[in-house]
Amino acid sequence: MKKCSGSVDSIETMGLVDGPGIRTVVFLTGCKLRCLYCHNPEMWTRGKDNYTPEELVQRIIRNKPYFGKKGGVTFSGGEPLLQIDFLVECCKLLKEEGINIALDTAGAGLGDYKEILDLVDLVILDVKYTDGNGYEKLTGYNMLESERFIRDLNKSGKDVWIRQVVVPGMMDTEEYINSLAKYILKIKNVKKIEFLPFHHLGFSKYDELNYLNPLEGTPEMDKDKCDELYEKFISKYNELKENI
Repeated sequence: MKKCSGSVDSIETMGLVDGPGIRTVVFLTGCKLRCLYCHNPEMWTRGKDNYTPEELVQRIIRNKPYFGKKGGVTFSGGEPLLQIDFLVECCKLLKEEGINIALDTAGAGLGDYKEILDLVDLVILDVKYTDGNGYEKLTGYNMLESERFIRDLNKSGKDVWIRQVVVPGMMDTEEYINSLAKYILKIKNVKKIEFLPFHHLGFSKYDELNYLNPLEGTPEMDKDKCDELYEKFISKYNELKENI
């Protein structure tokens, strides 16, 4: 096994929304993207290494009795793919323990994704935007790496959950919803699609870190309207799927 260590921001036990069942969610630091709606800006910069793979896996194993048949561990961030060596070694050890592994990612890593995709059981893919110009305006980064990741993901045959944050004035139009339906059709083995309404819960972090909050004046996304958009999206998505 490679000698490596990783930077973990926090560990959430008894997580219920980041994959199936009860999960331990590990938040790794570091991210190339600067999403306008990011609610974890404290994880943008990679912190000091504070775990070896063995130490982190031993911490996760403590919660194994709660996982049951569906639960397990989810690696999130930040962007966990930026700590790829550490992530791979952790996943190898978790596989030896028979623990289900989910990867929550925007696909904005360092390339060479085959090994990690072979090890995980589920990919939770955070879709940022459906075209290059919009993606770059939203994240400050081009979408080529995300597209590369999706190509490798499709080859892997792994199950995929899709997440789309819906920001008022950005993703709440019929035009965008239709483009999203077309975009997701190119991703294989999609088992679940979620719309997450934009909220202000992370705003205080920008003040604490003395960071400019680019969406400070943007209202929260109305949940009922978000649900309506989701129904329109599903209708369009299913329509397109039938015509393939």
